[in-house]
Amino acid sequence: MRKGETVMKILAINPISFKKRKTEFLFDYLFILAYLVFLFLCSMLIYMIFFNGVPEFTEIQSQWLVFFTSVLPIMLLFTFLDYTKNGSFGKVKAGLELVYQKKTVQASFIRNIIKFLPWQLGHMGTIHGFYRNFDGLSIILSISATLLAVLLLAMTLFRKDKRHLGDLLAHTQVQLKEE
Repeated sequence: MRKGETVMKILAINPISFKKRKTEFLFDYLFILAYLVFLFLCSMLIYMIFFNGVPEFTEIQSQWLVFFTSVLPIMLLFTFLDYTKNGSFGKVKAGLELVYQKKTVQASFIRNIIKFLPWQLGHMGTIHGFYRNFDGLSIILSISATLLAVLLLAMTLFRKDKRHLGDLLAHTQVQLKEE
């Protein structure tokens, strides 16, 4: 352990209320939604100015475009916020914080990869479906995204320690912020 570094205790029974988690999810969702609207408007402006309309993309180009413009920036921002501020905008608004057994950027990154994996799988399934007439792979990806999202949400709400798969792998936990 480095000088000045504290080790936080992971609680076996975490007293976070459903209302606080709902507030956290709402504010994070609204932030992500605002980013996506901004991204859409900027994209349309660029397409209209430089391409006289939306260009045609291949499936692979669409997959990479969506990943690099939506999923990756949000995942990196939430990783940064978790590591530097101990939580996202929603956590701050709800009076929550992310605690670590050992605080590292890697732990924040692992947690956010798992947290945003359903979103990425959903994109992959939808994009593949548009290009392949919603074949078996697109359906499998979409169902996997939904099941993983439900699993993460259920773990967050119903486990006594309120940890989802990303928290378990990263050795983190969302707790009430200490006053």
